[in-house]
Amino acid sequence: MTAVQPDTASALADAIFLFGRTLRAALIHNDADLVPNALAGVLFVLARLGECRPSELACEMHVSQSSLSRSIGELVGRGLVEKHPDPDDRRAHRISCSAAGFEALEQIGRRRTERLTERLGDWEEGDVTRALDVIDRLTATLAPIAADDVKRTCS
Repeated sequence: MTAVQPDTASALADAIFLFGRTLRAALIHNDADLVPNALAGVLFVLARLGECRPSELACEMHVSQSSLSRSIGELVGRGLVEKHPDPDDRRAHRISCSAAGFEALEQIGRRRTERLTERLGDWEEGDVTRALDVIDRLTATLAPIAADDVKRTCS
């Protein structure tokens, strides 16, 4: 097995970054009528994380709590997120996706799936499966780094 060379690793990082931007532009942009893109990302992570304190969500998203508080306020205002007192600390509160928030995510997911299915019309199923395998492997390789970062910055 040949070790990955620094130039190759750098090219992969650049390609992943550009792919992420392309994917967001192609699949998320048109859902702004449901939920603006930035808010959809917050809602998605919150739905995956479950009920939590805003500080926990900020750690999971690798952003500061202050930068996230406006987005949370907007989501609460739209009825997509519920905010309630933390039973363990009266000074704090907890947040969770509301039924309307889960419904919005479902609609966004359906639209994204339709768009991606259409765009991959000339791909074969095996090509998509191989792409998924590579993405899964990259995620498994990089996830410990992200977890260490969360521990370091949120402890």
